[in-house]
Amino acid sequence: MSSLLQRRSLRNPSSWNSRKSASFMGPTTLVALLSMVVIVGVLGPWAWAWGWGWAWGWAGVPQGFSLTSKWAHYSLQEALSLVAKNGSVIVCIVSEPYLPFLNNWLISITMQKRQDMVLVIAEDYASLHKVNQLWPGHAVLIPPVLDAEAAHKFGSQGFFNFTARRPSHLLKILELGYSVMYNDVDMVWLADPIPYLLGDHDVYFTDDMTAIKPLNHSHDLPPPGKKGRPYICSCMIFLRPTDRAKLVLKKWIEELQIQPWSKTVKSNDQPAFNWALMKIAKEVDLYLLPQAAFPTGGLYFKNKTWVKETKGKHVIIHNNYIVGFEKKIKRFRDYGLWLVDEHAHESPLGGL
Repeated sequence: MSSLLQRRSLRNPSSWNSRKSASFMGPTTLVALLSMVVIVGVLGPWAWAWGWGWAWGWAGVPQGFSLTSKWAHYSLQEALSLVAKNGSVIVCIVSEPYLPFLNNWLISITMQKRQDMVLVIAEDYASLHKVNQLWPGHAVLIPPVLDAEAAHKFGSQGFFNFTARRPSHLLKILELGYSVMYNDVDMVWLADPIPYLLGDHDVYFTDDMTAIKPLNHSHDLPPPGKKGRPYICSCMIFLRPTDRAKLVLKKWIEELQIQPWSKTVKSNDQPAFNWALMKIAKEVDLYLLPQAAFPTGGLYFKNKTWVKETKGKHVIIHNNYIVGFEKKIKRFRDYGLWLVDEHAHESPLGGL
């Protein structure tokens, strides 16, 4: 190659820079450059994941977690095949700030012997890493990754972005052929809810209204309220993998796109869920779960008389109608429902 360069130089005399460039690009230099390209191409991602990612946790990657880890590439289908029992799975969706509530919820499920059916959909690498480190295979991440800190403030755009992914996550599970029970993690199980999923309906849900219903109330979708829609809670849902249940989720996604978050309308996913239910109620077999078993927090925590009258009938308690992590924890403690204080050893995640 050097002789070829010399002949070209004689035929086309050039400047000193050209001659220097030709000399610089000799065989040894070319080999060195090619070697560097190979090293960067092969080892670059590993260096980031094992070195920079380990040391600084850039882009939400926690210390000790590698983007080359099997959990970073763990698919929803793999997770469901491991976790589901009899074609059904219990799902929650968490970001890192919600991990203490996840642990509390899991303890209550463990007390009902249903923890093996639980799949945690992690919205960040920190949650994915932590759960699978303590409970291998029970957490999966469905990209893209959200900003965990922005997601926990109720009414924020981050919270909307977080909750708006719920129907698409659930739809993916149905399309893989599984029935799914979804819970928010600010819930506590006092009994097993599975026996309450009577019949073979498409979608089961709970009313979020505080008005007291008779014990033998209708299981149909309640009529619209003052805002022109029902007030069904999107935080406790059971769906079977039917075309009609999938239609509900697709309509929910469509309603979220029609009514996105804005500074003037600080929405969340629940209004869109109710609009979807109301618009396709005649096409889907819907079932309203009993209020006494699945009360809203605005009823359970604020009406002592009702709680006393329905004692022994409560199944899942939802700590809603209150905003703020500390306030929710205090309320749970006041009612003896912050189980991590005395029962952390019963959680699959231990003390977390």
